[in-house]
Amino acid sequence: MTLEEILAVRPSAGHPRSYRFPDFERTILASGLQVLQIDLPGRPLVTASLVVRRGASDEPRELAGATVLAARAMTEGTEHYAGVELVEAAERLGATLNVEATWDAFFAAVDVAASRLPAAIDLLAELVERPTFPHDDVARLRDERMNDLLQVRADSRRRVERVFAETIYSTESPYARPAAGDEESVARLSADALRSVHRALLAPDHAALIVGGDLAGLNVPLLVERAFRSLGAAADAGRRGTVMAPVATPAVTEPIVRFFHKPSAVQTELRIGHVGLPRHVTDFHAIGVMSAILGGLFNSRLQMNLREEKGYTYGIGASFDMRRGAGPFSVRSAVQTAATVPAIREILGELDRIRETEVTPAELAAARDYLVGVFPLRFETPGAVVAALGGLFLHSLPDDELARYRHAIEAVTIADVQKVAQDHIRPGELAIVAVGDADAVGADLRAAGFGDLEVITDDAPAVEGEGEEETE
Repeated sequence: MTLEEILAVRPSAGHPRSYRFPDFERTILASGLQVLQIDLPGRPLVTASLVVRRGASDEPRELAGATVLAARAMTEGTEHYAGVELVEAAERLGATLNVEATWDAFFAAVDVAASRLPAAIDLLAELVERPTFPHDDVARLRDERMNDLLQVRADSRRRVERVFAETIYSTESPYARPAAGDEESVARLSADALRSVHRALLAPDHAALIVGGDLAGLNVPLLVERAFRSLGAAADAGRRGTVMAPVATPAVTEPIVRFFHKPSAVQTELRIGHVGLPRHVTDFHAIGVMSAILGGLFNSRLQMNLREEKGYTYGIGASFDMRRGAGPFSVRSAVQTAATVPAIREILGELDRIRETEVTPAELAAARDYLVGVFPLRFETPGAVVAALGGLFLHSLPDDELARYRHAIEAVTIADVQKVAQDHIRPGELAIVAVGDADAVGADLRAAGFGDLEVITDDAPAVEGEGEEETE
């Protein structure tokens, strides 16, 4: 068959199937701890997740990285289960424990068969309330993080992420530093420092225990109340009260270019953007559609231009990272060294174009259909459903936020897309941050006049074999 014949008979896109996000119940215990339960009949693997509205952005600057390190160290042992005994206790239940910390929150979760949920919740409470933070294990994990920081400097992709944040945020913002801490702060973290941060996480009025799966015959609030009866007893009373949004003051007021020199690099890692938005915005759904058109779909404007038409990159994306505070807006790509300046020019052109000209009806339909169509696929497991409810709790969103998501996306118009692009993409404040071979492109960058240019040369080590990588 010819190409024309193949295209003539290929299937067309179908209509998104109907879907309703499952209903859930909320119980507030006497301690202030919220219990959210969502019954999913026929799903015998249950997820129980404790979500606390405190994360890396809430820790003191001198203890930067302590929350992430504490999350890693909590599974090294508790008062009743030393070292590997905790893992063995989970294995006897057929359960999986997981602890992590992000900028916004702390999470501790267990996945287990419904028949063993009571014992698993008891084990989760033991992990959350009574970790011991053994000195030797904390020292080992701290050293691993210090070694990881060396790798960050050697890896162009990870390095550009770090220096991009350092560029766009002022020094008083926690977002200007890595969530897992930097060389200065991590070096002084101790077991006592982790215990201090851990105590601040225990306030039950900032926490929710979310349970999802086949909950038939289970009194979930009673199980949680019995298991977590000590939650908050050791918390720092002064850390209770309202959780404030992190400071997210921009450091860039006019276009700048920061180029980190990596001799003989065969490609340039690029980040272009500025301080973006928090999760609490009234035009959230229009921003999602606009971001998909700009750089969120495989056939987005940036992808079709720089990958398909120009062949500068394996892939390129753009998005708003919405946090409790204003997270970054960024365009992300890795391009051929010789294409560095042309690629930047095309990216800036696309940012101007989405602000200045309306998207087409076809672009709008493709973005809306994609977001509406993939929405149910995000919730195929109890763990995914529980994580979504965790997001509602974390950001204090309305209970019907997920139920009305598809309708809100379908209601976005062409005018809405252009308005949010004009409101939230700010060309006059863009930072262009790159890691690559400045010797090869420095003169062209100066001539291009994208903004004040600063070339940084340091002793960042090279990684053997580092070459072209596909950008997700």
